[in-house]
Amino acid sequence: MKFDHPFTLKQIAEIINADYDGDPEFIITGINEIHMVEPGDLTFVDHPKYYDKALTSKATTILINKRVTLPNGKTLLFSDDPFMDYMKLVKKFRPFVASNKMISDTAEIGEGTIIQPGTFIGENVKIGKNCIIHPNVTIYDYSILGDNVIIHAGTVLGADAFYFQKREKKTVKFESCGRVVIKDHVEIGANCTIDRGVSGDTIIDEYTKFDNHIQIGHDTNIGKRCLFASAVLVGGVVKVEDDVILWGQVAINKDITVGKGAVLLGTSSIDKSIEGNKVYFGAPAIEARKKWKELVLIRKLPEMYETLNNLTKDA
Repeated sequence: MKFDHPFTLKQIAEIINADYDGDPEFIITGINEIHMVEPGDLTFVDHPKYYDKALTSKATTILINKRVTLPNGKTLLFSDDPFMDYMKLVKKFRPFVASNKMISDTAEIGEGTIIQPGTFIGENVKIGKNCIIHPNVTIYDYSILGDNVIIHAGTVLGADAFYFQKREKKTVKFESCGRVVIKDHVEIGANCTIDRGVSGDTIIDEYTKFDNHIQIGHDTNIGKRCLFASAVLVGGVVKVEDDVILWGQVAINKDITVGKGAVLLGTSSIDKSIEGNKVYFGAPAIEARKKWKELVLIRKLPEMYETLNNLTKDA
């Protein structure tokens, strides 16, 4: 998430009552998770396993629960609980605003766009030209839709990420402040759910088409000209490259990449990244031809067992 305007290290430190190391006038332009950061961002780290990753990332301000040496070109904020202090910043700069009408006064809707009855459009939503938003669609705050987008009935864009931190006696929500970005000529089927990024963006790129009942997790990036059939499930922080086809009931685990032009046949699932321009099948999926050979051999196992058993008796 980018701030509306830059803040200094000292200003951010005062908001969360934290000590800091570095130039008090050092500029911070936004906050983001470690896998989404860029220069100017503040990120947080609260586990020794990820200290090095955070300190060497593109983030230029690190909120951390250990006194460490200041890296070159960066600043540090010290906190006993970086996660909760990060949540304070989220709530400060992207607070929840209750709505009192179906289409917010702050929404921007382009020329020629049709909004069907029963649709809710939240704060600071931007919708481009010549779109069709069918009945009972819900578009949460800060979502962005390009031109010539079609959203079918019952779809929800921008619900919070499913992201929690488990503590000894409770489960703490990671407050979402990211966005959903739908680019030009995308069509989303009925009753789909696309979660916003935790701190960054969930992106559906140009000319991609979704069937009904599809779930897209937070901070996932879907490429151009992809086709997803019904009931596809995609986890968070997934990168689906251009021209990918996912047939019905495909499931994609979090934090992986689906290569350009890959095809996953129906009911397949993957928990590791796969190469592009190949056809996959199974759970976990492998190249379809290999999987079909494997299935043929499995079907023959009873016959092979019987043959082997008879040979043993004859011996």
